[in-house]
Amino acid sequence: MSQRPASALSPMSAGDTRRGFLFALSAYLIWGALPLYLKALDHVPVLEVLAHRIVWSVPVALAVLIALGRTADLRAAFRAPGVLGMALVTSALITVNWGAYVWSIQSGQAVEAALGYYINPLFSIFLGAVFLGERLSARQWGAVGLAALAVVVLTVEAGRLPLLALTMTVSWGFYALFKRALPVGPNQGFTLEVMILTPFALGAMIWLQAQGGLFTLQAGVWDIALLLGCGVVTAVPLMLYANGAKGLTLSTIAIMQYIAPSFIFLIAVFVFGEELGMGRLVAFPLIWAALVLYTSEVLRRR
Repeated sequence: MSQRPASALSPMSAGDTRRGFLFALSAYLIWGALPLYLKALDHVPVLEVLAHRIVWSVPVALAVLIALGRTADLRAAFRAPGVLGMALVTSALITVNWGAYVWSIQSGQAVEAALGYYINPLFSIFLGAVFLGERLSARQWGAVGLAALAVVVLTVEAGRLPLLALTMTVSWGFYALFKRALPVGPNQGFTLEVMILTPFALGAMIWLQAQGGLFTLQAGVWDIALLLGCGVVTAVPLMLYANGAKGLTLSTIAIMQYIAPSFIFLIAVFVFGEELGMGRLVAFPLIWAALVLYTSEVLRRR
């Protein structure tokens, strides 16, 4: 990839590295294409898909830590009650986020998933103002206001809150907030989280089997391969992003984070054939305008 195409997507500066850009771009492209993968599993119960995402992420994450020689950090984290307590919180939040995402794809609501991830950066700056005392500029408040207006539009049209999109936004926003307080590296933190979640995931599989609803035991070779691959499509992009972000400026990340929800939106409309009602035709331009304001402020501050 030449320098010019990269700079067309993001303001590649002296603080950006080609390695960081390619890592982050790979992560966002995998996330953007993930609905296609999950749609192939829409006949498998959501809880079972979620359990496979957790269980098979562990060997992938451990392999990365072993290759990097960072397993000592993981052992130290297990011996620190405070770290484990915070990891329990982040683990619960990421489980909610993953579950809501799988459900959105399987239930034909991928547009809501895109909406949730579009709103997420705006919700994050709101959380920064509320919990971290960060002062928001007029542009940032304007961006948050436009996002809130979009939610109001969707609520009025549907007669209810867009709960699925808000669940994904809120769970990921608080996950990112509490993740800041987890005193381990991103790769170690992710490994710690999935290891904490694994007993619950295995318990869910045992419960499904007791209810006679464990799909895995009756699955064919193709479905088994897809379920085993859930660990790869879950762990790999997270670790690619974690390492890529180290070599990128905030302004570059601010622009690149729209890649995944844009792909999700396009797949939902043009591949899955989901309809856009009048409320969404109004709400999405409001969200996009809010993201323009948000990005322009990040670029101005840089």
